[in-house]
Amino acid sequence: MRKVNQYYVWVFSLLVLSCASPKEEKEVVSSMPVYKDVPYIQDYSIKYNASDVDFSEVHMDRNGVIQVHSSEGMLRTHDGQFLYPGILMKDKTYRPLTDKNISGFTTYQNQFVYLDDKAVLSNAWAGSLYLSHDLPNAKILAAGDDFDFLISDGKSLQFLSKDKAPWKEEIDDQILEINYNSAKKTFWVLGAQSISSFDATTNTLKTTPQEQKLTSFALIDDKLVVGTLDGYFEIDSRTVKKIGEVQNKLPANDITSVAVVNGQLWFGSSQGAFKLRDDGKFDYYYGKRWLPGNAVKHIAQGIDGSVLILTDAGLGQIVFEEMTLHDKAQYYESQVRNRHIRLGFNSTLVDLDHGNIDSGRLSDSDNDGLWTTMYLAGEVFRYSVTKSADALQNCREAMEAMERLFSINSVPGFPSRSFERSGYIDKLHDPDRWQHSEDPEWDWKSTTSSDEAIGHIFAYGVMAELMDNDLKNRAITLIDTLMSHIVRNDMYMVDFDGKPTTWGKWNPEYVNARPKMVGDRKINSSNIIGMLQTAYHFTGKEKYKEKAFDLMDNHGYLENLMWPMKDVAPAPDDADDWSKMLSESWNHSDDEMYFVGYWGLYKYAFNDTLKTKFKESILEHWEVERPEKEGAWNIMTALTGASEFDLGEAIWYLKEHPLDMVTWDIKNSHRKDIEFIAPNFREQTTKEVLPPDERRVQRHNGNMFRLDKIGNDGGEEYSAGDIWLLPYWMGRYLGVISAPNK
Repeated sequence: MRKVNQYYVWVFSLLVLSCASPKEEKEVVSSMPVYKDVPYIQDYSIKYNASDVDFSEVHMDRNGVIQVHSSEGMLRTHDGQFLYPGILMKDKTYRPLTDKNISGFTTYQNQFVYLDDKAVLSNAWAGSLYLSHDLPNAKILAAGDDFDFLISDGKSLQFLSKDKAPWKEEIDDQILEINYNSAKKTFWVLGAQSISSFDATTNTLKTTPQEQKLTSFALIDDKLVVGTLDGYFEIDSRTVKKIGEVQNKLPANDITSVAVVNGQLWFGSSQGAFKLRDDGKFDYYYGKRWLPGNAVKHIAQGIDGSVLILTDAGLGQIVFEEMTLHDKAQYYESQVRNRHIRLGFNSTLVDLDHGNIDSGRLSDSDNDGLWTTMYLAGEVFRYSVTKSADALQNCREAMEAMERLFSINSVPGFPSRSFERSGYIDKLHDPDRWQHSEDPEWDWKSTTSSDEAIGHIFAYGVMAELMDNDLKNRAITLIDTLMSHIVRNDMYMVDFDGKPTTWGKWNPEYVNARPKMVGDRKINSSNIIGMLQTAYHFTGKEKYKEKAFDLMDNHGYLENLMWPMKDVAPAPDDADDWSKMLSESWNHSDDEMYFVGYWGLYKYAFNDTLKTKFKESILEHWEVERPEKEGAWNIMTALTGASEFDLGEAIWYLKEHPLDMVTWDIKNSHRKDIEFIAPNFREQTTKEVLPPDERRVQRHNGNMFRLDKIGNDGGEEYSAGDIWLLPYWMGRYLGVISAPNK
C-alpha cells in the first residue's frame, strides 16, 4: 500500500509510438515519460486464525518463531501462507514451559524471555536466565541492558538484574506498559493517567500525571508517542512535556496499541491498524484482506521486516516483499490461469467459504464477453511485447470462447452474453435471458449489451493489428460479423426474438432522443464511430465508412461525441423518464466503454482532421477522470501520444493494487484522516481517492470513491485479467512501462 520512490526515465528524443497505424508510421510524437520498472515494496498478509481466546501480545525471535500469549497460554503459528490462513495453536515445544503460569513475555537480544508468577526466565542462553521476583501477579515485562528487567503486576514495579541490586516501588496508577530507552538507560512506564521514568543506574522513579486516559505508547527518537481513546500525542522524553496538540484525524481514534516497526510508527485500534507515512498520511489495514479481526491487541516487529498485528480473532503478519511490476504481472498471470478460466472465459470465482479460494466455483456473468475481451487484449499486448508462447495460447483459448459466443446461437452475427452446459443455468432467477441452443447440451445467454459489443471490437482490433498468425484473420472475421449484424439491422443489435436488445442501440432515433447532456447520447455516438472505423480499417468495406459519415454528417454524431464530458449532467425536468433514469448519477460503466472504445476511435480515424478532434475529446475526458487515478484510463490515454497522461498515478494504481483480490468487507466512511466533500453528480465522496488496497476490489467500471463494501465478506475472488493485466501489458506495449530492470 505503500508510498515508494517513483523512477522515471524521460525520453526527450523524438519517439514514434509503436501503436501508430501503418498509414501513420512517420508521425512524430512528442516526448513521453517512461516508467523504469525497478523493484518496489509490495505488501500482503499471512493470517493465523483463532477463536474463543483472549490475546495479549505477540513476538518473533531470532529464529523466526512467532509466539502469542493468550488466555490459553503460549500459542504458536501453524501453517499459514498468502491466501491460505494458518492457525494459532498450543505451543508444546518446551514441555517444562507448558507447566508454568506464563503471564507475559518479551524478547531480549531477539530471544524469547518469559514472565511467570515466580521469575523471569528463558530457554535461550542454555536456560541460565532465571531471575526470581516477589510479584506473584506480575504480567508486564520489559528488558533493559545487561540482562536487566522491569516487571509489574499493574500496581507495583520491580527491577531485576543479574548484577544490580533489586528495587521495588508502587505507583498510584494502573500500570499498562513498560518500554526501555537504551540510549538513555531509562525504563518508561505508562499508567492509565501518568507517565513515569525509572533510571536503573540510580534507582530513581519520576512520575508525571496526565490529563487524558492513556492506552499505549512507544519510543521513537527523543519522543514518547502516547495513544489515548481519542488520538495520540507526543512527549519530549528529555523534558516530559507535551509536544503540540493531540492528533485525532486518524483512520480510527481509539488507540489500543502503539509500536515502532522498522523506524515507522504503527497504531492499533478497534477498527484495524495503520502506519504513519513520511508525508503525514496513513496506510490503513482494515478487514480480512489484512487481519483476522479488526480489534487490535498488540503490534510487534518481526526480525524479517514483517509487522505482527495481533487481533481479537488471531494474528495478521504483514509481509513486505521486493518485486517489480513484471513480477506482479507474473503472479497475476498465474492467478488468472489457476482459478479464473471457465470455458475460455475470464471469470469470477464465487461462493467462497470465508475467502477459501479452493472452495469456490466459476460463475457466468452478463459480461463474460467484456471481461474476456479485456483480458484477451492484455494477452495480445503481452504477446506483442514478449512473443510468449504462453500468452499466445491464452489468446487462442480466449478467442475460441469469443467465437463460440457467435456460433452457439442461431442469430446471424449476434454475440451471446455467455454460454453454459445445459442444466446449470439460472432459469429461476434469470429466465428471460437464458435460451436453449440447438445443441441440447448447451444453453446461451441473450440480451447482449453495448458494453459487450465495444469490448469485442476493441479486442479484435488489437488482435488484428498485432497478431502475425491465423488469429489476425479470425479477429477480422469477427469484426465484420458483428458490425455487419449491426449495420444490417439499422444500427441495432437484434436478439433471438427479432427485437433490439435493451442496450444494443446506436440508431439515431434512439441516440438523439436523449438530451445532449445525458451521457448515453455521447457514449453511443463515440462507440459506434470507433466501431465502424475499426471495421472499415480492417475489412476495407465501404458500407462501414459510409454509415459512419452518414451518422456524423446527417445525424450529429460528431457533435454528440464532442460534447464536453464536463457538461454531462442530469436530464432536465421536461425530459422523458428513460433519459432521467440514465442520468441520475455518473455512469462509471460508460467510462469503461469510452476508454475501451478510444482504441478504435483514435487509431483508426478516417482522416487527420477527425483524429485531431478525437484526441481533443479523449484528453478532455481524461482531464475529468484524473481524480480517480484510474490506471487503465491513464495508460489508455497514452495511445494519443500525449506527453501528460498521469503516468505516475497509473504506476501508483498498479503498485497499490492488492495481491489479495478476494471481496473482503471494507470500511472507510468512519475515518477522520480523509477529507469528505459535498454530495455531487459524480458520486465522489472524498477530496482524494484512496489507494486500491484500502478500498473494495473492483473492476474499472466501479466508483473508485466508494468508501465501504459490506456484505458477502470473502465470498468471491476477482480475476486480475481485466483489472490489472490489461493496463500493465498495454503500458508495456505503448512503451510507457519498461521491461523489468533489477
